[in-house]
Amino acid sequence: MDKRKLMLLVGALIVAIGTAFAARSLFVGASTPQAEAASKVPMGPKVLVAQRALPVGTIITADSINFQAWPKDMVQDVYFVEGEADMQKLLGTVVRNPITAGEPMTKGNLVAPGDRGFLAAALGAGMRAVTIPVSARTGVAGFVFPGDHIDLVLTQTVKSNGEGMPLKASETIMKNLRVLATDQSTEQVMVEGKTRVRTFSTVTLEVTPKMAEKIAVSQTIGTISLSLRSLADNSAELEQAIASGDVKIPSGVSKQQEEALLKQAMNRPIESTNASFVTGGDVSRFQRKTMPATAPAGGSQYSASSAPAPRLSMNGKPIPTGPVVRVTRGKDTESVAVGAK
Repeated sequence: MDKRKLMLLVGALIVAIGTAFAARSLFVGASTPQAEAASKVPMGPKVLVAQRALPVGTIITADSINFQAWPKDMVQDVYFVEGEADMQKLLGTVVRNPITAGEPMTKGNLVAPGDRGFLAAALGAGMRAVTIPVSARTGVAGFVFPGDHIDLVLTQTVKSNGEGMPLKASETIMKNLRVLATDQSTEQVMVEGKTRVRTFSTVTLEVTPKMAEKIAVSQTIGTISLSLRSLADNSAELEQAIASGDVKIPSGVSKQQEEALLKQAMNRPIESTNASFVTGGDVSRFQRKTMPATAPAGGSQYSASSAPAPRLSMNGKPIPTGPVVRVTRGKDTESVAVGAK
C-alpha cells in the first residue's frame, strides 16, 4: 500500500472516532436535563383519589378512597384536599360518574345523601327501589344499615275452607338484597365516633323489576321480615356459583375487570326459586304440617255432615226432584222421576 492511501485511511478513522464521541456526548447531555427536570417537579398537597375502579352507583366507603400527593400545578379547585375535606361527610356518598383507579375524586363525581337524584344514582343499571314497612321485630331491631344485604322472609296463614286448623308457614322469598335507606336516611348516624342503632318504620331495597312486583304482592299475602346476611355468605355463595357455572369469567380479561365482575356477581339480588320454608308442624306438634283442603274450582265443597238431607215421602222414600210421573199399581201410588229406571 502506498503512502497516500495509508494517510487517507488514517484520516477517515480519526473522523469516525470523533463523530462517535460527539454523538455519545450529545445523547448523554440531552438525557441529563430531562432527569433533573422530572426530579424537580414541585409536589402540592395531598388530594383524594380512588383506590380502585368505582362504577356508577358505588357507595363510598373508607377502603375505597385515600389521600395521595399530587403535583402542585395540577391541583384543581374541584379536588378534595387533605385538611380541608370532611371525610365523615364523604362516606356514604354515591358515585355519579365512573372513576378509574388512581383518579382524583371531584365534587361533581359524587352525590351526597339528601341531594337531588341521590337514590337514582345509587341504583345499578336496570334496578329499581322499593320500600316496605317494618317494625322493631321484623326489622332486626334496627341493626340494619344502608349498604347491608338482607333476605326477605314471608310469613302467612293459609286458611281451611272446611273443618280443621289453618296452616301457618314462613319461607325465604328473596336473598341478598342491598339496603339503600332506612326511613328517609341513606347514611349511618355517628355519635362520638360510634354508629348509633335506631329503629325505623320503613326500609328501601334495591331489586329487579320482577322482584318489585313480587314484593308488592307479598305485602298483601302476609308479613315480611328482614333477615340480616353475614358478609361471609356472599363469598361462599359466589364460589358455589362459579363452581356450578352460573357465574362465568370471560377469558382474556384483566385482573381489574375480573374483580369488577366478581364484585357485581357477589352483590346481585337472588330470587329464591327453591326457597326454604318452615310450617307450624315443624315447630309444634299441635300445628298443621300440610296444606288444608281447598274447594274445587268453579263450585262449592260440602262435607258429608254439611250436605242437605233429602226430603222423604209418607212411606219413607225420598221425594225425587225435577220432573216426575205418578204411577199407580193397585192401591199404591208413587212418584217416579222422569228418566229414572
